[in-house]
Amino acid sequence: MFTKGKGDISECAVCLEAMKRGWEVLKPFGDKLPYDLVFDVSGFLVKIQVKSAWITDDSKVWAIESRRTKTNRRSMIKAYYKKSDFDFAVIHAIDPNVFWILPVKEFLTWKGQISFRLDENGQRHLKSNDFRNDWDLISKWASDEEICQRKLLKFGETCNVAIPSQAC
Repeated sequence: MFTKGKGDISECAVCLEAMKRGWEVLKPFGDKLPYDLVFDVSGFLVKIQVKSAWITDDSKVWAIESRRTKTNRRSMIKAYYKKSDFDFAVIHAIDPNVFWILPVKEFLTWKGQISFRLDENGQRHLKSNDFRNDWDLISKWASDEEICQRKLLKFGETCNVAIPSQAC
């Protein structure tokens, strides 16, 4: 299966998991944005970057590339994400259907390849495993009033931010 097909499967799996939690899922048109999905969690919009993990040669570690890749007919351009690009990265291993949910701040601490292990087996603990199936990070972030006093605005109200529903 090609990379695009694996990515589509991972996006569908992430959508299903979000819908099971009662979150609404929005899919942007096209693929030019730095995020793949938007979750509406209790009225707050959360930008999600989905990454499909691949199994490494030793068949014990899953990995993703922490950079974004743009391709055209002539070249492949890789660039690091910025903090404003998304709120959470959701990494998905297709088989056995496991997720790692990383806040953007954590995701940006890695450069290059990020490794994920399904079992510890006496091996060195990977920092990334602290985020395995931790979907509560998203709902806690959406309801956290201490970090940012967000309030919902009605359509047409004025504000000085790009996303009116998340005015700080």
